[in-house]
Amino acid sequence: MPQVGADGRLLPVVYRIDGKASSQIPFRVQDSVNALRAAKGLVPMQFNAALNAAAAAHSQDMAAQARPWHFGSDGSSPLLRAQRAGYPGRVQGELVSETYESEIETIGAWAKDTATRGVLLDPTANEMGFAWYQEQNGKIWWTMITGDRSRAPLSNVPVIALGRTVTSEMDNIVGQ
Repeated sequence: MPQVGADGRLLPVVYRIDGKASSQIPFRVQDSVNALRAAKGLVPMQFNAALNAAAAAHSQDMAAQARPWHFGSDGSSPLLRAQRAGYPGRVQGELVSETYESEIETIGAWAKDTATRGVLLDPTANEMGFAWYQEQNGKIWWTMITGDRSRAPLSNVPVIALGRTVTSEMDNIVGQ
């Protein structure tokens, strides 16, 4: 039975990822993202193993840093992490989140925000990587990276200084 707080609202429930959910999450994410994209007439995104690996590494690294942001503890950008993982295309965007909510709730939050929705609905993106890391206390660190295999990767792109405020838009991550 759901618990109610002193204010009369339902108390949040920690979303625990077990083995069964773990195997279903990628399919739910892909279906949700592609449903949003189909509604806008955009091509569906396919999973890419290298982008999945880069997303998984970044989710764990964000947990270690205890902050949701686009830079690795070594100063790496999404572009560099994808290259390290062997991604041959161009990284189009990255979304990150620190939450106790499910992947569907997280995608819903990303879809509601103008900046993060732009990454989900980028017409040039056709591949994605998605991963998470869940701490013992239930906190989940979600990472989605989008890319376009048909375009050559960016090279020699300077990243912004670590002290600057970062949003989910790649234009704010790379110094263009």
